[in-house]
Amino acid sequence: MAPQRFHEQFDQIQRSMPDVSLAMGPDDAAEFIYEKGVVLARDGEEARLVEDTVRGHFTEATGLTADHVQRVSPETNRSGITRIQVGDPGHGDRRGDRAVAHALRAMREHEGRARRRLVSRNHVVSIAVNSCPGDEPVPAPLTQGTNPAAAEAGYDADTAVGVLVIDNGLTHDYRTVPLLAHVQGDLHGTETDAQGNLLQYVGHGTFIAGLLAAVAPNTNITVRSTLNDAGAILEDQFGQRLFDAVDEHGWPDVISLSAGTANGRDDGLLGVQSFMQELRRQRTLLVAAAGNNSSASKFWPAAYADLPDYEDAVLSVGALRSDGEFGACFSNYGSWVKAYAPGERLTSTLTGFDAPVPYLYQHSTYDECRYHFTYACTCQYPRHTGVLSTAGTPTAGKADQVMFEGYAHWSGTSFAAPVAAGMVVAYMTANKLSDARAARKKLLAETGAYAEVRGAHVPALRPPTWRPTPVTQLAPPA
Repeated sequence: MAPQRFHEQFDQIQRSMPDVSLAMGPDDAAEFIYEKGVVLARDGEEARLVEDTVRGHFTEATGLTADHVQRVSPETNRSGITRIQVGDPGHGDRRGDRAVAHALRAMREHEGRARRRLVSRNHVVSIAVNSCPGDEPVPAPLTQGTNPAAAEAGYDADTAVGVLVIDNGLTHDYRTVPLLAHVQGDLHGTETDAQGNLLQYVGHGTFIAGLLAAVAPNTNITVRSTLNDAGAILEDQFGQRLFDAVDEHGWPDVISLSAGTANGRDDGLLGVQSFMQELRRQRTLLVAAAGNNSSASKFWPAAYADLPDYEDAVLSVGALRSDGEFGACFSNYGSWVKAYAPGERLTSTLTGFDAPVPYLYQHSTYDECRYHFTYACTCQYPRHTGVLSTAGTPTAGKADQVMFEGYAHWSGTSFAAPVAAGMVVAYMTANKLSDARAARKKLLAETGAYAEVRGAHVPALRPPTWRPTPVTQLAPPA
């Protein structure tokens, strides 16, 4: 990923979370973002152990102070996690946090004896890994319809499958779209800034709801605005908000989640562990996006699909490129990604906006794909600085008015996940199944379709109403 692009997105999330200070990790690498000055531990005895051990370590170590070591959350929480302050969040810069690094180091001996993790950074869970989406939305003409197109199957209130979308809410006028007749949930809220510019990721939840409704019309879809801080939320808050969603709406048949984070580990996120353990005891299927950093590093919660206790409860989904035959350039990959679905240049509902969109194509010009792919991928085209004109062509200069009249083109594993979720739901309806986990297993077994990702043959879920588009291979640079 281009460093300038990452830092711009980092700044956007930091502005949306003015009460916390963020850093890149691990150390000064840009694999994930986390809260400075704070670590997480499980409630109860483990939190007391972390607090006491870190305080003792900081007291004895040169150049560290134990003055800031204290709990900064109630001793018990629904998420099962306690926040422990270990340093001054205002110290240092975005390239890392010395206090957090030393707090993690102080617990290594205890973790070795316990043979499991006892402490964690408080990661930022985001719509896209590194806060960097596959691309940004582009206005799409109404005359071309959606892609995938709406399936012909009807809606039956008595058999409709419940789908909970954990995202950033719905746009103000989503009810004007007939395709979204059976969608409800939280509105996004503020959609433009003080200058009238469309805020980043506005329409993301609406776009996902449109994909689900198109692939699986027999659904009752609820969209939550959990990720409304520039598409992001802190890990400890995320666990609590997941519980809040199921407390309010009940456990659905399917949860569609297009957010997560890397953490450099193979054992999941401490902040969502309690929720994942409860999920395991339910019948709900979590369908989660695998992330957009073209990396084999595990992206959580999607990577829970690779853990023995969760393989039936979680489906991790990567993105196929626009022809559906290979992986998209931005898609994460690896054995922990269990299926791939179309995720490049999809068309869905975004609804009407006539506003400047300043983040479109104002990043560095890409002479080549930032992941070194040789096809005309979403990283490269349009590959101009500037913004979109009302005609949808790249222009130079300041942000132009961009007219969204209902539809948009958008790319990312964010959208592959709901396409896969929709296929599971459609299979449930067609086969009169009430168990989404059983439907997922049978669908993958019976589909028998494959694509190629990084030389590996992987299960591919391609909706019958999805239209592939040709891929242009680029000439090698001179």
